[in-house]
Amino acid sequence: MRAMPRPTNAELAILRVLWSSGPSTVRQVHEALVAGGRRAVGYTTALKLLQIMTDKRLVACDTSARTHVFTARVSETATQKRLMTELVDRAFGGSALRLVQQAVASKRVSVQELREIRRFLDERNGGKS
Repeated sequence: MRAMPRPTNAELAILRVLWSSGPSTVRQVHEALVAGGRRAVGYTTALKLLQIMTDKRLVACDTSARTHVFTARVSETATQKRLMTELVDRAFGGSALRLVQQAVASKRVSVQELREIRRFLDERNGGKS
């Protein structure tokens, strides 16, 4: 079984639409991209990207009806995990600690987010502080 290809930024935007909306036509994907602020994406560009993504096996296309319906073939969780693993390996030398330190230092983190991060780490540590 071959590895899932890494989606481009534009392909990730389309996958996000399919993950949140479920099976969608090209028109529905295009409208969601435009509504999400990706105004530079034309209808034919969305169609071409979906065709490329079908070839890459990132999406499946149901051609049984006149209007083709596209579905994500890769899960959001699996895609995020793969991209995160690549990022940790490439940018942080495999160190999750350095990733978290940089993430927290690079952006203002709310008190609520810090609580949730602490809670998550406590759970990962078997409830021990």
